[in-house]
Amino acid sequence: MEKITMKTPLVEMDGDEMTRVLWGMIKEELLLPFIDLKTEYYDLGLKHRNDTDDQVTIDSAHATEKYGVAVKCATITPNAARVEEYDLKQMWKSPNGTIRSILNGTVFRTPIIVRGIEPCVRNWKKPITIARHAYGDIYANTELKVEGPAKAELVVTDQNGNETRELIHEFKEGGGIIQGIHNVTSSIESFARSCFNYALDQKQDLWFGAKDTISKKYDHHFKDIFQEIYDKEYRARFEDAGIEYFYSLIDDIVARIMKSKGGMIWACKNYDGDVMSDMISSAFGSLAMMTSVLVSPSGVYEYEAAHGTVQRHYYKHLKGEETSTNSVATIFAWTGALRKRGELDEIPTLIKFANKLEQSTIETIEHGFMTKDLTLITTMEETVTLNSLDFIKAVRKTLENYI
Repeated sequence: MEKITMKTPLVEMDGDEMTRVLWGMIKEELLLPFIDLKTEYYDLGLKHRNDTDDQVTIDSAHATEKYGVAVKCATITPNAARVEEYDLKQMWKSPNGTIRSILNGTVFRTPIIVRGIEPCVRNWKKPITIARHAYGDIYANTELKVEGPAKAELVVTDQNGNETRELIHEFKEGGGIIQGIHNVTSSIESFARSCFNYALDQKQDLWFGAKDTISKKYDHHFKDIFQEIYDKEYRARFEDAGIEYFYSLIDDIVARIMKSKGGMIWACKNYDGDVMSDMISSAFGSLAMMTSVLVSPSGVYEYEAAHGTVQRHYYKHLKGEETSTNSVATIFAWTGALRKRGELDEIPTLIKFANKLEQSTIETIEHGFMTKDLTLITTMEETVTLNSLDFIKAVRKTLENYI
């Protein structure tokens, strides 16, 4: 077949360890034979981030702002052990956090549904997308350990030096602990607009839950902002699209989710989204079967797999040992980016290719050909366990039936 021609580049962010190996396999087997692939390449591997003092991460985020669509491989967020292993200049920040901050985006994570990989919740028939507000709260907290009798106060000093004080607690003998968290109105507004835009893009209902009955100022502020923006900017568009925005207490949302059939976007505050995204991915089968897309309020999209770099498999790979690493979420990162690029540039053949590649990946698994992690959880009786490259080649064989 004649290769599909692209108009505008994708921003391509390469990554680390086993996912970097899979990245090359996917391009070689599933993309380059069919697409005249046009990308602006950035190496976000830890060594190159260190060599550039992490400037490459910042540059890749600004390139994403310029071109509108990016696809990202999983990357290492270094800890003390990684600093020593890679002889780093410093413990560099999470690339995902840096990119999220620059793009002011919200992360949407959705499980990939495959027949034979059944959800733990038997009534879930459609994927549930988690929208996590990845800013503030306990992830940017200040903590103190109180050793003995003491009075703790919340103090806010305005630009004129005026103080507002609220008593938090008077500690007795034995002391305790204290934590201060914050959020900012502009970030919550961006979170709300990203959620509303994504719901319209996916034509799915949007649910949001917080604990405003207990947190009458902090969580209530989230609730009020969502409602105000919805009423002013999105209500008519939601009604025209035939979808719903629904708010309730977080515990009520959890109860409703468990009894639902799925098929909605669930907006969560930072901690709730962190926890619930892992719950949703595990309940649907595997973190390796979950897509992740960062969406900014301005309509910029960055696609990636929801999982990490698969370090254990990489060390086996370096020893020349065979691995059976699940590449599905990484394949879907590419298809998501290619589909969005096709939509923005009005290239129907690119959209069709992305859809066919996803369909081929799912069909390959449903025909019993899968990586080891899926054979351990599938309800199929007859399966074939493939190594990392052979699974990708099996997807290509299925894909070629559609091309």
